[in-house]
Amino acid sequence: MAETRHRVSTLDPVWTRICSEAVEAVRAEPLLGSLIHSGLLHHASFERALAYRFSLKLASGEMSEQILRELADEAYGQAPEIGAAARADLMAVYERDPACHRYLQPVLFFKGYQAVQAYRIGHWLWQKGRTDMAYFVQMRVSEVFGVDIHPAAVIGKGIMIDHAHSIVIGETAVVGDNVSMLHSVTLGGTGKEDGDRHPKIGNGVLIGAGAKVLGNIRVGNCSRIAAGSVVIEEVPPETTVAGVPARVVGKAGCAQPALTMDQHIRTE
Repeated sequence: MAETRHRVSTLDPVWTRICSEAVEAVRAEPLLGSLIHSGLLHHASFERALAYRFSLKLASGEMSEQILRELADEAYGQAPEIGAAARADLMAVYERDPACHRYLQPVLFFKGYQAVQAYRIGHWLWQKGRTDMAYFVQMRVSEVFGVDIHPAAVIGKGIMIDHAHSIVIGETAVVGDNVSMLHSVTLGGTGKEDGDRHPKIGNGVLIGAGAKVLGNIRVGNCSRIAAGSVVIEEVPPETTVAGVPARVVGKAGCAQPALTMDQHIRTE
Protein backbone atom coordinates (compact mmCIF):
# COMPACT_ATOMS: atom_id res chain seq x y z
CA MET A 1 0.00 0.00 0.00
CA ALA A 2 2.81 2.44 0.86
CA GLU A 3 4.46 1.80 -2.51
CA THR A 4 1.14 2.35 -4.28
CA ARG A 5 0.55 5.65 -2.47
CA HIS A 6 4.05 6.82 -3.37
CA ARG A 7 3.69 5.81 -7.03
CA VAL A 8 0.33 7.57 -7.41
CA SER A 9 1.39 10.69 -5.52
CA THR A 10 4.43 11.20 -7.76
CA LEU A 11 2.01 11.58 -10.71
CA ASP A 12 -0.14 14.13 -8.91
CA PRO A 13 1.71 17.23 -7.66
CA VAL A 14 -1.33 18.47 -5.70
CA TRP A 15 -1.62 15.21 -3.78
CA THR A 16 2.14 15.03 -3.31
CA ARG A 17 2.15 18.44 -1.68
CA ILE A 18 -0.85 17.60 0.52
CA CYS A 19 0.88 14.46 1.77
CA SER A 20 4.10 16.37 2.44
CA GLU A 21 2.22 19.01 4.39
CA ALA A 22 0.38 16.27 6.29
CA VAL A 23 3.65 14.70 7.45
CA GLU A 24 4.87 18.09 8.66
CA ALA A 25 1.54 18.78 10.40
CA VAL A 26 1.75 15.52 12.34
CA ARG A 27 5.29 16.35 13.37
CA ALA A 28 4.23 19.80 14.56
CA GLU A 29 1.03 18.67 16.30
CA PRO A 30 1.13 14.97 17.25
CA LEU A 31 -2.35 15.15 18.78
CA LEU A 32 -3.73 15.51 15.25
CA GLY A 33 -1.87 12.43 14.06
CA SER A 34 -4.90 10.14 14.01
CA LEU A 35 -7.06 12.68 12.17
CA ILE A 36 -4.41 13.43 9.57
CA HIS A 37 -3.45 9.81 8.98
CA SER A 38 -7.06 8.66 8.61
CA GLY A 39 -8.07 11.69 6.55
CA LEU A 40 -5.04 12.01 4.29
CA LEU A 41 -1.99 9.79 4.65
CA HIS A 42 -3.95 6.53 4.75
CA HIS A 43 -5.27 7.11 1.20
CA ALA A 44 -3.72 6.35 -2.17
CA SER A 45 -5.05 9.41 -4.00
CA PHE A 46 -6.66 12.79 -3.57
CA GLU A 47 -10.00 11.38 -4.73
CA ARG A 48 -9.88 8.61 -2.14
CA ALA A 49 -9.18 11.15 0.59
CA LEU A 50 -12.08 13.33 -0.57
CA ALA A 51 -14.40 10.32 -0.66
CA TYR A 52 -13.42 9.47 2.91
CA ARG A 53 -14.06 13.04 4.04
CA PHE A 54 -17.43 13.08 2.28
CA SER A 55 -18.55 9.88 3.98
CA LEU A 56 -17.21 10.85 7.40
CA LYS A 57 -18.91 14.24 7.44
CA LEU A 58 -22.28 13.27 5.92
CA ALA A 59 -22.86 9.93 7.63
CA SER A 60 -25.75 9.78 10.07
CA GLY A 61 -28.11 7.33 11.70
CA GLU A 62 -30.03 7.35 8.42
CA MET A 63 -27.09 6.61 6.11
CA SER A 64 -23.92 4.75 7.01
CA GLU A 65 -20.41 5.93 6.36
CA GLN A 66 -19.71 2.78 4.33
CA ILE A 67 -22.59 3.39 1.90
CA LEU A 68 -21.58 7.01 1.40
CA ARG A 69 -17.95 6.03 0.88
CA GLU A 70 -18.92 3.53 -1.83
CA LEU A 71 -21.12 6.13 -3.46
CA ALA A 72 -18.34 8.74 -3.49
CA ASP A 73 -15.77 6.27 -4.80
CA GLU A 74 -18.18 5.42 -7.61
CA ALA A 75 -18.66 9.08 -8.48
CA TYR A 76 -14.93 9.85 -8.58
CA GLY A 77 -14.26 6.66 -10.55
CA GLN A 78 -16.90 7.31 -13.20
CA ALA A 79 -16.46 11.07 -13.51
CA PRO A 80 -12.79 12.15 -13.43
CA GLU A 81 -13.92 15.74 -13.98
CA ILE A 82 -15.12 15.83 -10.36
CA GLY A 83 -11.57 15.28 -9.13
CA ALA A 84 -10.23 17.81 -11.62
CA ALA A 85 -12.72 20.40 -10.35
CA ALA A 86 -11.73 19.60 -6.77
CA ARG A 87 -8.12 20.42 -7.60
CA ALA A 88 -9.12 23.68 -9.29
CA ASP A 89 -11.27 24.59 -6.27
CA LEU A 90 -8.37 23.82 -3.93
CA MET A 91 -6.05 26.10 -5.86
CA ALA A 92 -8.72 28.81 -5.87
CA VAL A 93 -8.99 28.73 -2.09
CA TYR A 94 -5.23 28.62 -1.59
CA GLU A 95 -4.59 31.53 -3.95
CA ARG A 96 -7.50 33.79 -2.92
CA ASP A 97 -8.02 33.21 0.80
CA PRO A 98 -5.28 34.92 2.87
CA ALA A 99 -6.17 32.61 5.79
CA CYS A 100 -5.20 29.55 3.73
CA HIS A 101 -1.48 28.80 4.01
CA ARG A 102 -1.37 25.11 3.08
CA TYR A 103 -3.15 22.84 0.63
CA LEU A 104 -4.35 20.53 3.37
CA GLN A 105 -6.34 23.24 5.18
CA PRO A 106 -9.39 23.31 2.85
CA VAL A 107 -9.54 19.52 2.68
CA LEU A 108 -9.52 19.08 6.46
CA PHE A 109 -10.88 22.30 7.90
CA PHE A 110 -12.72 24.61 5.47
CA LYS A 111 -16.44 23.88 5.27
CA GLY A 112 -16.91 25.95 2.12
CA TYR A 113 -14.49 23.76 0.18
CA GLN A 114 -15.88 20.54 1.63
CA ALA A 115 -19.47 21.61 0.92
CA VAL A 116 -18.70 22.32 -2.74
CA GLN A 117 -17.03 18.92 -3.15
CA ALA A 118 -20.06 17.21 -1.58
CA TYR A 119 -22.34 19.20 -3.91
CA ARG A 120 -20.34 17.87 -6.88
CA ILE A 121 -21.16 14.31 -5.87
CA GLY A 122 -24.80 15.28 -5.38
CA HIS A 123 -24.83 16.87 -8.84
CA TRP A 124 -23.37 13.68 -10.32
CA LEU A 125 -26.17 11.72 -8.67
CA TRP A 126 -28.73 14.14 -10.07
CA GLN A 127 -27.34 13.72 -13.58
CA LYS A 128 -27.56 9.95 -13.15
CA GLY A 129 -31.26 10.20 -12.33
CA ARG A 130 -30.68 9.29 -8.68
CA THR A 131 -32.60 12.34 -7.49
CA ASP A 132 -33.64 11.10 -4.06
CA MET A 133 -30.05 10.27 -3.10
CA ALA A 134 -29.00 13.67 -4.48
CA TYR A 135 -31.58 15.33 -2.25
CA PHE A 136 -30.23 13.38 0.71
CA VAL A 137 -26.74 14.72 0.01
CA GLN A 138 -28.13 18.25 -0.28
CA MET A 139 -29.93 17.87 3.05
CA ARG A 140 -26.87 16.59 4.87
CA VAL A 141 -24.59 19.27 3.39
CA SER A 142 -27.05 21.89 4.61
CA GLU A 143 -27.26 20.32 8.06
CA VAL A 144 -23.52 19.78 8.49
CA PHE A 145 -21.98 22.77 6.72
CA GLY A 146 -24.76 25.37 6.63
CA VAL A 147 -24.51 25.50 2.82
CA ASP A 148 -27.62 24.74 0.76
CA ILE A 149 -26.87 24.03 -2.91
CA HIS A 150 -29.54 22.33 -4.99
CA PRO A 151 -28.02 19.30 -6.74
CA ALA A 152 -29.43 20.42 -10.10
CA ALA A 153 -27.52 23.71 -10.00
CA VAL A 154 -24.59 23.89 -12.42
CA ILE A 155 -21.34 25.12 -10.89
CA GLY A 156 -18.03 25.51 -12.70
CA LYS A 157 -14.53 24.91 -11.42
CA GLY A 158 -12.12 27.12 -9.54
CA ILE A 159 -14.81 28.06 -7.00
CA MET A 160 -13.92 29.77 -3.73
CA ILE A 161 -16.61 30.18 -1.05
CA ASP A 162 -15.06 32.00 1.89
CA HIS A 163 -16.48 31.20 5.36
CA ALA A 164 -19.52 29.74 3.53
CA HIS A 165 -22.07 30.23 6.29
CA SER A 166 -25.67 30.48 4.98
CA ILE A 167 -24.86 30.11 1.28
CA VAL A 168 -28.00 29.30 -0.79
CA ILE A 169 -27.86 28.35 -4.49
CA GLY A 170 -31.13 27.46 -6.19
CA GLU A 171 -32.14 24.67 -8.55
CA THR A 172 -31.71 26.43 -11.91
CA ALA A 173 -28.75 28.60 -10.94
CA VAL A 174 -25.61 28.48 -13.08
CA VAL A 175 -22.23 29.57 -11.73
CA GLY A 176 -19.29 29.93 -14.11
CA ASP A 177 -15.61 29.17 -13.61
CA ASN A 178 -13.32 31.04 -11.21
CA VAL A 179 -16.10 32.60 -9.16
CA SER A 180 -15.54 33.84 -5.60
CA MET A 181 -18.32 34.42 -3.10
CA LEU A 182 -18.40 35.19 0.60
CA HIS A 183 -20.77 34.09 3.34
CA SER A 184 -24.55 34.60 3.30
CA VAL A 185 -24.80 34.88 -0.49
CA THR A 186 -28.12 33.83 -2.03
CA LEU A 187 -28.66 32.91 -5.67
CA GLY A 188 -32.42 32.63 -5.45
CA GLY A 189 -35.76 33.09 -7.13
CA THR A 190 -38.27 35.90 -6.78
CA GLY A 191 -41.48 34.01 -5.99
CA LYS A 192 -43.35 30.77 -6.60
CA GLU A 193 -42.75 30.56 -10.34
CA ASP A 194 -41.53 27.23 -11.72
CA GLY A 195 -39.01 26.61 -14.47
CA ASP A 196 -35.80 28.55 -15.09
CA ARG A 197 -35.91 31.04 -12.24
CA HIS A 198 -32.43 31.48 -10.77
CA PRO A 199 -29.39 33.62 -11.63
CA LYS A 200 -26.72 32.86 -14.21
CA ILE A 201 -23.34 33.97 -12.86
CA GLY A 202 -20.58 34.49 -15.40
CA ASN A 203 -16.91 33.57 -15.16
CA GLY A 204 -14.62 35.43 -12.79
CA VAL A 205 -17.38 37.12 -10.78
CA LEU A 206 -16.83 38.32 -7.19
CA ILE A 207 -19.94 38.28 -4.96
CA GLY A 208 -19.60 40.07 -1.63
CA ALA A 209 -20.88 38.90 1.74
CA GLY A 210 -24.63 38.98 2.19
CA ALA A 211 -25.41 39.77 -1.44
CA LYS A 212 -28.69 38.46 -2.85
CA VAL A 213 -29.01 37.80 -6.57
CA LEU A 214 -32.61 37.04 -7.40
CA GLY A 215 -34.41 35.79 -10.49
CA ASN A 216 -33.41 34.47 -13.90
CA ILE A 217 -30.92 37.25 -14.60
CA ARG A 218 -27.40 37.25 -15.95
CA VAL A 219 -24.36 38.57 -14.14
CA GLY A 220 -21.68 39.32 -16.71
CA ASN A 221 -18.16 37.95 -16.72
CA CYS A 222 -15.61 39.53 -14.36
CA SER A 223 -18.14 41.74 -12.60
CA ARG A 224 -18.42 42.54 -8.89
CA ILE A 225 -21.42 42.56 -6.57
CA ALA A 226 -20.85 44.62 -3.43
CA ALA A 227 -21.55 43.19 0.00
CA GLY A 228 -25.16 43.46 1.11
CA SER A 229 -26.50 44.26 -2.35
CA VAL A 230 -29.81 42.98 -3.72
CA VAL A 231 -29.49 42.32 -7.44
CA ILE A 232 -32.74 41.99 -9.42
CA GLU A 233 -31.56 43.23 -12.83
CA GLU A 234 -28.87 41.99 -15.20
CA VAL A 235 -25.29 43.06 -14.49
CA PRO A 236 -23.08 44.06 -17.45
CA PRO A 237 -19.65 42.43 -17.74
CA GLU A 238 -16.70 44.04 -15.97
CA THR A 239 -18.78 46.38 -13.81
CA THR A 240 -19.42 46.87 -10.11
CA VAL A 241 -22.97 46.99 -8.75
CA ALA A 242 -24.00 48.00 -5.24
CA GLY A 243 -27.06 48.90 -3.25
CA VAL A 244 -30.64 47.85 -2.59
CA PRO A 245 -31.69 47.47 -5.32
CA ALA A 246 -28.25 47.21 -6.90
CA ARG A 247 -27.15 49.73 -9.51
CA VAL A 248 -23.97 50.06 -11.57
CA VAL A 249 -21.55 52.21 -9.62
CA GLY A 250 -18.40 51.81 -11.71
CA LYS A 251 -16.06 49.45 -13.48
CA ALA A 252 -14.92 46.20 -11.95
CA GLY A 253 -11.58 47.77 -11.10
CA CYS A 254 -9.44 44.99 -12.54
CA ALA A 255 -9.51 42.26 -15.16
CA GLN A 256 -10.14 39.40 -12.69
CA PRO A 257 -11.98 40.63 -9.58
CA ALA A 258 -12.69 37.09 -8.33
CA LEU A 259 -8.97 36.40 -8.26
CA THR A 260 -7.84 39.62 -6.61
CA MET A 261 -10.75 39.65 -4.11
CA ASP A 262 -10.56 43.48 -4.12
CA GLN A 263 -13.90 44.77 -2.82
CA HIS A 264 -13.17 48.50 -2.78
CA ILE A 265 -15.74 50.46 -4.77
CA ARG A 266 -14.26 52.91 -7.27
CA THR A 267 -16.74 55.11 -9.08
CA GLU A 268 -14.31 56.90 -11.36
